[in-house]
Amino acid sequence: MKNRIRAAAALAATAVLALSACGGGDSGTTGSSTTLNIVGFAVPEAANKAIAAEWNKTEAGKGVKFQTSYGASGDQSRAVVAGLKADYVHFSVSSDVTRLVDANLVAKDWNAGPNKGIVSSSIVVLAVRAGNPKNIQGWDDLIKPGVQIVTPNPASSGAARWNALAAWGHVTANGGTDAQATEFLTKLFANVVALPGSGRDATTSFLGGTGDVLLAYENEAILATQAGEKFDWVVPATTILIENPGAILTNADPKAKDWLNFVLSKDGQRQFALKGFRPIIEGVDTTGVQGAKDPANPFPAPQKLLTVSKDFESWSALSKKFFDEKEGIIVKVIAASGKAK
Repeated sequence: MKNRIRAAAALAATAVLALSACGGGDSGTTGSSTTLNIVGFAVPEAANKAIAAEWNKTEAGKGVKFQTSYGASGDQSRAVVAGLKADYVHFSVSSDVTRLVDANLVAKDWNAGPNKGIVSSSIVVLAVRAGNPKNIQGWDDLIKPGVQIVTPNPASSGAARWNALAAWGHVTANGGTDAQATEFLTKLFANVVALPGSGRDATTSFLGGTGDVLLAYENEAILATQAGEKFDWVVPATTILIENPGAILTNADPKAKDWLNFVLSKDGQRQFALKGFRPIIEGVDTTGVQGAKDPANPFPAPQKLLTVSKDFESWSALSKKFFDEKEGIIVKVIAASGKAK
């Protein structure tokens, strides 16, 4: 099994933890004695590590150390509610921050700023084997007989929810009804051969030889290519803007605000771009992104780009419609497929 991307992630984790105090300890307010606890979903680990290294070069970030925890977005959100220490959280979907708001761990106005609480973004792409032997060109090719799909499990993974929404929008944003979209998702999940727990685990499974197609973040495809993996990916005609939230906890060390300010700055967003994420602000240098199809123009505009606010109302509304544990449309589709654990 090929393990370059797993090794790259492990190295990233080691590098970040190398910045952290061995015992964790209590946070102070000066850089020399501050340890910030970052809890996030698995995918942006390498980017956050790079941002931390740059921030440590600044006056505000000088001497600040980090303790980090990364995993499936939903699992990480529930872990913080259960007591996992966090100053700053970086999740895949906004509903995972809402869980912390409901637990009085994050302020209700966490998303009131100009970025609406979003700190990183990407799009859903279709990763395929080198040379694209199945000739995958778009969503409709995924429901053909014999096509094997890898996508994470929406029960634990935010990435999986973005993938499912993009597939749904392929139908409804192009004139289809909810019934037709449900039929499409039913056929798609019939072709799913693996439902790993997180977006990173899904990437590892695909790179290890499972399936013909991986539903993935664009940045995961770029990061894996940077790590030396050989495969291709297709930007479908209709895809969705993935918007990942970041938030400071109410009892966070004061330095967490300086950290978030840097994350949202051009310097911070430049580091995101270099790891394959699309910047959320204007004026960020995106040249020289290794692993992109065109490093000089790494983030071409999709033909039709869906957004949560424009096409799905809100995370609150779509969570109830699609991912409610008992009545969610996509939850029911996956349960009927027999693929969920």
